[in-house]
Amino acid sequence: MKVLNIHERGLEADPIQIGALIDLLASKEDRLWPKHVWPRMELDRSLGVGAKGGHGPIRYFVEEYIPGKSIKFHFTGPKGFDGFHGYEIVNGYKLPVVLRHTLKMNTCGPAIWSWPLVYRPMHDALMEDSLATAQVALGLPPKIQSWSLWVKILRWIVSGGKARSQNTPNNSFNTHVNPNRE
Repeated sequence: MKVLNIHERGLEADPIQIGALIDLLASKEDRLWPKHVWPRMELDRSLGVGAKGGHGPIRYFVEEYIPGKSIKFHFTGPKGFDGFHGYEIVNGYKLPVVLRHTLKMNTCGPAIWSWPLVYRPMHDALMEDSLATAQVALGLPPKIQSWSLWVKILRWIVSGGKARSQNTPNNSFNTHVNPNRE
């Protein structure tokens, strides 16, 4: 089954600051991934081509990286996910700047069923939370998309009844994104 899943947000912010959000993925200073409510993105080394990792049961490696512009991860798991996901700045020359997450893959085997029933609803919720997290990091009001009842049930099952509730990302981190990664 062919899958194309896109989430994007127009951001009234400096494209350099938005690019820094991509550059800080999976670092201690990550301000794009919604780790306050989802499994954190982890890589075996600094963000760069070849770095391996994932989040929860989703595994991938960095296939392509253009600092300040885009990142593309190639799936290595779960079984039956053949494709990629990644973030990119679509139009960095005018406001609003569009931050887009694209997932494109072909599913086979068990993923033909697990993608639409389990992974897609969770992915959609996670990506909307990620874009809201980006808004907060940039000092913008977040657009929160409430989780569906199905997502809440899936999270409860996966966590053994210990799922965290959805909440608005907070400003406990510095809202000024430093484009110079450590």
